Amino acid sequence: QVQLVESGGGLVQAGGSLRLSCSGTGNYFNVLIMGWYRQAPGQERELVAEISSWRSKNYADSVKDRFTISRDIAKNIIYLQMDNVKPEDTAVYYCNARRGDWGPGTGYWGQGTQVTVSS
Repeated sequence: QVQLVESGGGLVQAGGSLRLSCSGTGNYFNVLIMGWYRQAPGQERELVAEISSWRSKNYADSVKDRFTISRDIAKNIIYLQMDNVKPEDTAVYYCNARRGDWGPGTGYWGQGTQVTVSS
């Protein structure tokens, strides 16, 4: 079992920056891929970014060149650096952890952290 706890959400003005953190505890041995998803009101949860244990990264087109995902494997923490944020980035952001043989959007989830971008 893996437990994930997010932090760092809040209110930020458009064009500003925010950094989210996700700390993981529990049986981490088989967790290979960690990522951030988000869900805006009335919309489906969507992938924002993922990073593997060998630090291969994957980003949604909407956040490329603005967001950066990183991982401290020794500390079991991942980060999402959000720069030049836009009002459409407003959502609840969820940390995710999954094994490599599990599909995207499956696995373990944090409780979510709200990010609100004002225009």
